[in-house]
Amino acid sequence: MKRFSVRLFALGLALGAAAVLAAGAYASTPRTHTSTPHRAARHARPQESGQPVIDWNQLLLSIVNTPGAQPANIQPTRNFAILHAAIYDAVNAIDRTHEPYLIAVRAPRNASETAAADAAAHTTLVGLYPAQQNSIDAEYASELAKVPDGPAKDQGVRLGDQVATDLLAIRANDGSNVTPPPFVPGTAPGDYQPTPPNFPTPVFTTWGQVTPFALDRGDQFRPAAPPALTTDAYAAAINEVQRLGSATSTTRTAEQTEIGKFWNPPIQNFWNQIAQEEATAQHSDLPTTARLFAALNLSFADSAIAFYDAKYTYQLWRPVTAIRLADTDGNPNTTADPNWLPLAGNTAADPSYPGAHSTISAAGSNVLASFYGDHQHFSLTSPGLPGVTRSFTSFSAAAQEAGLSRIYAGQHTRLDHNAGVLLGNDVAGFVLHNALLRAHDSSGK
Repeated sequence: MKRFSVRLFALGLALGAAAVLAAGAYASTPRTHTSTPHRAARHARPQESGQPVIDWNQLLLSIVNTPGAQPANIQPTRNFAILHAAIYDAVNAIDRTHEPYLIAVRAPRNASETAAADAAAHTTLVGLYPAQQNSIDAEYASELAKVPDGPAKDQGVRLGDQVATDLLAIRANDGSNVTPPPFVPGTAPGDYQPTPPNFPTPVFTTWGQVTPFALDRGDQFRPAAPPALTTDAYAAAINEVQRLGSATSTTRTAEQTEIGKFWNPPIQNFWNQIAQEEATAQHSDLPTTARLFAALNLSFADSAIAFYDAKYTYQLWRPVTAIRLADTDGNPNTTADPNWLPLAGNTAADPSYPGAHSTISAAGSNVLASFYGDHQHFSLTSPGLPGVTRSFTSFSAAAQEAGLSRIYAGQHTRLDHNAGVLLGNDVAGFVLHNALLRAHDSSGK
């Protein structure tokens, strides 16, 4: 089974062949199916804190939440994945306990893992967000000041910069910068159409063709087609969201209303925040934290590619359109309401099936449970509902609530939710078993 995209491997191979660095620096090559394990036994070294990974993740969260900072045509999950893949490969080149994600580097044993992580993050973020360089440079200076000066620090900086430079080059032509053709909505019952009240234009219509980070292709786990509009399953799903997701619902409970509003912001941000809290609570060391955030965000990036592939394959209309035009669906068990609007107000600018929140949440829950076990207590706040804190006793409970929140918000049906859960489980399982968690033996061989 492949461990990463064939297209990425071809690009990486070309880079690796050309990467001949000056004496004292490092030569890097992409990982292959038979990458040579590190042969030297790992010497005992003091544990370095995972806090730098959390700090850099928090900076990227701040950037994507800054109006205008995130390019409108680039899915943020891609940039989180590049950041954390670079940090992981840089740290792992020194730690040498696991296989690299993509960039295999011959690094000195005594190089500073923290300096390598900082340099990889800095080079990556400046490459992705050049307009934010002042704030990125300031964070870099603050982080690097915590590392004692000396050869170990210098070696770590060179290593991190080289890994990030190579990874950015590999991802430069991954299809994310393709300008999609104008979207032409269908006119038949069930076809996706831009949604009231603001009728947004779809942006990520070709994101399903972006080169995956770990999957072989975007349609690798494409869910089965949604049920036909004339089926009982379709009617049950539409009727549920019509009752519970309406802006004026009288059957939605107060807690369901809170849940629908709480989870409305970008879902991957929540799961990165959960990971930050959990890594801190668990006192995870630097290699573990780097591996966690890489696995998490590679899963999110490939989940986004996968659900956009499915969304624009099936192009199923959103609940607000389905409910307003229910008299055209041929199903006697649905009832049209031409004035219906969702609790969340505006609807996301893409087709309904499968649900993004459900896909990302299932993936996030799986990755976090694989590191720490499912049953962890944590609390979460939301920019969508300031002043409210929700608490959970497991990652899976949070994932279930996040997915169902989209029904309460009037954004998705249970059909979308169920398909998203299956897709997220499949993507995360593939990433965990094929990208990062393959450990070398205890001697480092």
